[in-house]
Amino acid sequence: MMRSSSLMMCAGFSLLLAGCGGGGGGGGNDVKANVAVELPSNPNEVWTLSPPADVGMDAAILNRAVSELPSPTVHGMASMLVLRRGKPVVEQYWNGYNKDTLHDLRSATKSITSLLTGIAIDQQLLSGVDEPLSTQLKPFYPNAPALKQNINIDHLLTMSTGLACDDRDANSPGNEDKMYKATDWVGYFLSLPQQFAPGTASHYCTGGAVTIGRLIAQASKQSIPTFSSTYLFAPLGISNVRWADFDSHQQTDTGGHLQMRPRDLARLGQLVIQKGKWNDKQIVSSAWINTAISQHTLIDDGWKYGYFWWLRLEPYKGNKLMMHFAWGNGGQYIFIIPELELVVVFTGENYNSDKSELPFTILEQYILPSIL
Repeated sequence: MMRSSSLMMCAGFSLLLAGCGGGGGGGGNDVKANVAVELPSNPNEVWTLSPPADVGMDAAILNRAVSELPSPTVHGMASMLVLRRGKPVVEQYWNGYNKDTLHDLRSATKSITSLLTGIAIDQQLLSGVDEPLSTQLKPFYPNAPALKQNINIDHLLTMSTGLACDDRDANSPGNEDKMYKATDWVGYFLSLPQQFAPGTASHYCTGGAVTIGRLIAQASKQSIPTFSSTYLFAPLGISNVRWADFDSHQQTDTGGHLQMRPRDLARLGQLVIQKGKWNDKQIVSSAWINTAISQHTLIDDGWKYGYFWWLRLEPYKGNKLMMHFAWGNGGQYIFIIPELELVVVFTGENYNSDKSELPFTILEQYILPSIL
């Protein structure tokens, strides 16, 4: 039995989770009921677990990562998948979930939106991260105050627009729970007052991630579900995802609430490990992958942040290795450690709870030590 103290990590970490759409999740409160959707099995899917020893991992230590957990009702996780060198070695489900169950990713969705942004730039639909928001959005929001502030795509990706938007501050005008009550979330975001000069301060803001989706949709003249399926999901063999929407179903929530299977999250993690290449096809440019997972700012002066990807140093055999990760409220994670060719996926139901930190403990106490 894992010690109860292992379930409860530092208080500061908990504070990060509690107030945000994405330190934690695409919504401290649910936009809609979180209903798990089970898909029919795909008989053509090839997914074979490899012996851990084949990829340089200790099976006994990995087994303990599961056997020493408290009961599923206590730990609250839904899935854990471990891949090394592109081969799955652990696949575990709990609490009614299985390989064919979609899971609400909350703000882990943002990291996928980052990949879509890179694809749109690769295709020259967007000119680059320096493109002002007004280029795509002024015809639709001609009087929006934010479009007069020289805010660009880089500012959205680094949450440094300077608009009065902080999901961790309940009193912030742009707090996501206030935005969700509006019909047009993009219009709401663009109407926020300017609090800082663009690029001078980063505060966690889901509204900016939603606005990126509108930019991609406008530039591509396709809906986000169509664009993402055509250029990201289908090439990876991912056929079933469910986006949430708003504005009477006219716009897509690219800040949270995308539903996917854990196996498909692992594919996305492996795509990043492989610098955007899949089956000899470049899905996302390696240049975009490199810049997206590099540090560009600090969120709230402490948390390393790239372009909608988090960064954190993880201890490994006396050293520290950089981990890049997608992160959603409740325990939704894609952990990526390129130096170890390691991808680890967790999903869970521990919304606004300290228990959502448990995957970090499992990673550090079992998964990393299992690598020989």
